[in-house]
Amino acid sequence: MKSHARAVVIGGGVVGCSVLYHLARAGWTDVMLIERSELTSGSSWHAAGGFHTLNGDPNVAKLQAYTVSLYQELEELSGQSCGLHLTGGVMMADSPERMDFLRLVHAKGRYLGMETELITPAEAKAMFPLMDESNFVGALWDPVEGHLDPSGTTHAYAKAARKLGAEIVLRNRVTELTQDPDGTWNVVTEQGTVKAEHVVNAGGLWAREVGRMVGLELPLLAMEHMYLLTEEMPEVLDFNARTGRELIGVIDFKGEIYTRQERSGILLGTYEKACKPWSPVNTPWDFGHELLAPDLDRIAPSLEVGFRHFPALENAGIKQVINGPFTFAPDGNPLVGPVPGLTNYWTACAVMAGFSQGGGVGLALSNWMVHGDPGADIWGMDVARFGEWATLRYTNAKVRENYSRRFSIRFPNEELPAARPQQTTALYDVMVRDNHAVMGDSWGLETPLWFAPSAEEAHDVLSFHRSSDFDHIGNEVRATRERVGVTEIANFAKYRVSGTGAEAWLSHLMTNTMPKTGRIVLTPMLNERGKLIGDFTIARLSDEVFMVWGSSAAQRYHMRWFERHLPKDGSVLVHRYDMTLVGLSIAGPRARDVLSKLTDTDVSNAAFRFMDIRTMDVGGAPCVVGRITYTGDLGYEIWMEPCYQQAVYRAIKAAGEEFGIVDFGMRALLSMRLEKNFPTWFRELRPIYGPFEGGMERFVKLSKNDFIGREAAAKEHADGPKLMRTSFLVDAEDADVMGDEPVWAKVGDTDYGTVEPPHGYGAPRFDGDGKEIAKPEGGSLRDGDWRVVGWITSGGYAHTVRASMAQGYIPAALASNGDEGMFEIEILGIRRGARIALEAPFDPAGEKMRG
Repeated sequence: MKSHARAVVIGGGVVGCSVLYHLARAGWTDVMLIERSELTSGSSWHAAGGFHTLNGDPNVAKLQAYTVSLYQELEELSGQSCGLHLTGGVMMADSPERMDFLRLVHAKGRYLGMETELITPAEAKAMFPLMDESNFVGALWDPVEGHLDPSGTTHAYAKAARKLGAEIVLRNRVTELTQDPDGTWNVVTEQGTVKAEHVVNAGGLWAREVGRMVGLELPLLAMEHMYLLTEEMPEVLDFNARTGRELIGVIDFKGEIYTRQERSGILLGTYEKACKPWSPVNTPWDFGHELLAPDLDRIAPSLEVGFRHFPALENAGIKQVINGPFTFAPDGNPLVGPVPGLTNYWTACAVMAGFSQGGGVGLALSNWMVHGDPGADIWGMDVARFGEWATLRYTNAKVRENYSRRFSIRFPNEELPAARPQQTTALYDVMVRDNHAVMGDSWGLETPLWFAPSAEEAHDVLSFHRSSDFDHIGNEVRATRERVGVTEIANFAKYRVSGTGAEAWLSHLMTNTMPKTGRIVLTPMLNERGKLIGDFTIARLSDEVFMVWGSSAAQRYHMRWFERHLPKDGSVLVHRYDMTLVGLSIAGPRARDVLSKLTDTDVSNAAFRFMDIRTMDVGGAPCVVGRITYTGDLGYEIWMEPCYQQAVYRAIKAAGEEFGIVDFGMRALLSMRLEKNFPTWFRELRPIYGPFEGGMERFVKLSKNDFIGREAAAKEHADGPKLMRTSFLVDAEDADVMGDEPVWAKVGDTDYGTVEPPHGYGAPRFDGDGKEIAKPEGGSLRDGDWRVVGWITSGGYAHTVRASMAQGYIPAALASNGDEGMFEIEILGIRRGARIALEAPFDPAGEKMRG
């Protein structure tokens, strides 16, 4: 074993081997993988080996498609078979609600270039005759599903990496990680110490332990997972003989089970409700190629449904029950990327779907390490998406919830209850007890979503359609627009940037010029590729002190970027307030009347202009007040230490009583921003878009010549953006867009080149006699003169203008076309007419904000 390496990957599962291979392929041949036992010794060896491309996050879905498309190339390079079986698969819906969910998934697949197809239960039965189709109402066919040999695939990555120059050291446990003052890592192992510039934690079941070596508690937990293998089944043999094909894979949401063919029998696995964590605090180092004791009683409820839905299985003999641990993060997605606060310490763990996602994880992480950027929008997998609130017990509760809901529908208005409340403000009891607030989880913080008239009505009725909150949100919006409303805004990221170099440093990071003292600016932040990685409000309190606000969920993501670019001379200090600073916002035409009753400071329009900021006492409490609001109306944001929040809130409510003040929640705020055509972070503004595509041109000062990403932004401006963020008015009925719906346009044969073509790695569909079923004419992206040209990022109902609205991205050449009949947006399987809102439907000139 050599003593130096550019990067050391810890862990020899499929993910660690993928990272090693991708680093070597990217040109880092001086890399080493260290494994405590043998390759695949953790979870990889006993995995069911299934793979698919569909994912709730379209960006993760793209990386899954890459993973699947990689396997043939990997076999050719390594000479090792992956045991690839590309059978295709179906998701089965047993209820109208689950069918709505499949329609959403199918629509999302359109703009991702996937060839999914909605089919009948009878058509699904033709490809999987073991089912009783009378239990189902429909299905979604995906040709890019199948299974492979977990061990062979892992070794294929390893052999390919070795051929490219990488080294693999087995039977050598890492015992300690230390770092020299110059940042060099000392990877201490049983066979000696390796000095490395980079360390990758791909420890799998032991990722927590490898994290703890550097003082890190990663939010992941291993869960016991069972699947069973049947004896040979005559029904399987008959289908194979008659059609010359394998049975397809099946996911049965009602039974919470998945099935596929395994030799001449069936593999059946379940994500049972009565789930069981494995080693919830510490993972034993001596665990390896072992299985856990089966517990069929625990999965009996799922098996009962499975036997009812697939009657042939009830009479099949069970050959083996596999019970092994897999790791999960609280939301079920991987933990990938550089850890904030550490230098060159990377994670690639909690990848529970390693054979669907392992290739994409390896690609993204290698790009990040080699080129400084993952090359894709992987926020859904970024280790920085969790805050300090994701403690061990929080993680354990959330992972159990996520596992038990693996095959459950997540409704757009559903707030999951596990590990809540975790963080609360001083107003939590007031909001819930007195105001009947329905609360939501915003980066671990309880945040009011909407307010019910009574405690009995304070809950969401789960639906893909307009629900129990609709009228109440409308009342909140109208009262705010007509009079005045107050809302809590603690769920923002808040930073203090100070020092002699603060202005120059912020100017280098941000695209806009910095404000004068007492003023506020809005500004995007770009990466070196000129893509949007932040959207901020910046206020200048004095010559060397700035306050910065952004998305709460991106706090650690942005702090990682800030720390990476801080000057070494100490001239800039960045303090993240987190929950040590909280806020309230008042908005509406009477907002100034309310504020003037609470302060001795002159807040007239002349003395306190739009985008001004002042320190002032509000209701007797010291506050920082900015004249700005996300509602697009006259409004103010009031910031204070937590100890003053109750007093300020009660003072606002008392002062506003004569003006008819109301509480409004996050959903009302998002409704109001839609009718102003305001974008929101993580939906409209993400690292796959440039600032001009995102419609942020007012805040990009190319004349500055000093900000990160300027060259790429200038090129985007000169060439003209290919896409454009666009706002739509939609002819919806009882359901509004939720995000990720395709946008259709009547463009004939004009090719705007915005929708990626199908990845071409699909399986044909066959009937029960083995005859190939022809694809629908025109495919899923075309319908006569209509073509999928873009996608929706967010939407809902705009109550002031009484219209269903959406925002999304379409070709820039189409973005100024306001013609009737030009666009349609697919909502729950039905294409609804839509037209572009060329200007904001509410107060397009911005007079109310400035008045």
